[in-house]
Amino acid sequence: MSTRRPEISVVVPAFQEEELIGKTIPRFIESLSQQRRSFELIVVNDGSRDRTGEILDQLAAGEPRLRVIHFARNFGQTAAMMAGFWAARAPVIVPLDADGQNEPDDIEMLADKLDEGYDVVSGWRKDRKDAWLRTTVSRIANRIIGWRTGVKLHDYGCTLKAYRAQMVRDARLFGEMHRFIPVFTSMHGARICEVVTRHHPRTAGKSKYGYGRIVRVALDMVLVRMLQKYRTKPIHFFGKITQWAWAGTLACFAFAVIKAVYDQDPWAAFWGKAPLVGTILFVLGFIAIMSGLVAELVMRAGFEFNAGRYWDELRRVNFDHRDGVIDARSLPIEMVQPGAEKQPLEEPLKR
Repeated sequence: MSTRRPEISVVVPAFQEEELIGKTIPRFIESLSQQRRSFELIVVNDGSRDRTGEILDQLAAGEPRLRVIHFARNFGQTAAMMAGFWAARAPVIVPLDADGQNEPDDIEMLADKLDEGYDVVSGWRKDRKDAWLRTTVSRIANRIIGWRTGVKLHDYGCTLKAYRAQMVRDARLFGEMHRFIPVFTSMHGARICEVVTRHHPRTAGKSKYGYGRIVRVALDMVLVRMLQKYRTKPIHFFGKITQWAWAGTLACFAFAVIKAVYDQDPWAAFWGKAPLVGTILFVLGFIAIMSGLVAELVMRAGFEFNAGRYWDELRRVNFDHRDGVIDARSLPIEMVQPGAEKQPLEEPLKR
């Protein structure tokens, strides 16, 4: 297998796509082979229980540029993308959906746009081939995300984006944060632009995204907004809660004192509702400031030791132990070459 560093790494998360994967992966390879840049295609099988993994192994046996990572179980698209980012060797990384709805021919256009000085080029499915309701909900969500985060994109949900590797390879994303990658890169000073990309209707299989994700996206947006403002100073966020809670405490006790003077009944004023509410607010403020201190300690611990790997890999195909794609602090992983015996890593690998 060639150890020459490719110019572009295409990362494809795949889950339960046996009906399409045998067609889309050869199509991706064909398209990338006709483009100017040398490439590697990294497909992350996210714990599929159908024939997706078997088909990928068959394809990889005859194509060394196709590299496959098999997860032990389903960890979600964010984990799959992170594993692909970490394994990528090229200076440019492009994620791509496995269902064939993104157009692989557009990858060259996105990479060319990066050469103009951008760090992130985001695809925009302007003529999206999905149901009207899904498209409308997505459009509203994109506007809200852009308004709240300040990173205005038409299509956060489009997987097809081009990144400079240094912007995403060290990212630490959890849950379902993959759609917010442009926001995270902007926090590190990334220059971002958007280009219109083609979109095709799904021809087989079932979409893994339902309308239930609306609530999850909303919650993720709240977290992203907090990370934008308070990632390195969480105590400031909790301090604001304490500030307003204790201001309410002072107001309640001031009201109780005024009432005691006005009614000339201090005992009734002391046992009234205002002091009780003030006491509750005081306790709330105390809890908030203590939570802020804990958050500060957690944040510092996270920055000091932040390997960030939370998925389990079953095996790898077409990977060489000299690739240097695994963090030295992560667990050893078996490397599997087509037609070769399994062998453990001889030494920890460094990215």
